[in-house]
Amino acid sequence: MLVQAPDLFQAIHIAVPLLDMKRYSKLLAGASWMAEYGDPDTNDWENFLHKYSPYHNIDVSRDKYPNVLVTTSTRDDRVHPAHARKMVKKLWDEGQGKDWPVYYYENIEGGHGGASDSRQEAFMTSLSYDFMWRALTNALPRKE
Repeated sequence: MLVQAPDLFQAIHIAVPLLDMKRYSKLLAGASWMAEYGDPDTNDWENFLHKYSPYHNIDVSRDKYPNVLVTTSTRDDRVHPAHARKMVKKLWDEGQGKDWPVYYYENIEGGHGGASDSRQEAFMTSLSYDFMWRALTNALPRKE
């Protein structure tokens, strides 16, 4: 939703995301998903994958994006944390001098769900709710 309909949202939490549809098949379990998503090394990229690859559809001409929290897990064995890391880096770099508030949290434990036990799951849930509350009440810290 961040790149397809950003004007509809004031805040978005992107959790353990698959974002780079050009290179997803090269990371971890990605190759096993090509029957479902398509093969980015064929015409599938031009025919449809590029149209919905969030990493490749950031609109650099936009002055504003909604508040974004991206969370991932270092030990995710399905969706490589590089998807989240690359997206955040690109948003930070391309958003210099713009209103593109991006926050990032990477759990060094956990797995694809982002947490390894109930305590971490509670933390991740409270992190998300706290982010949403602060974003929707304009109480998030902003970089100057």
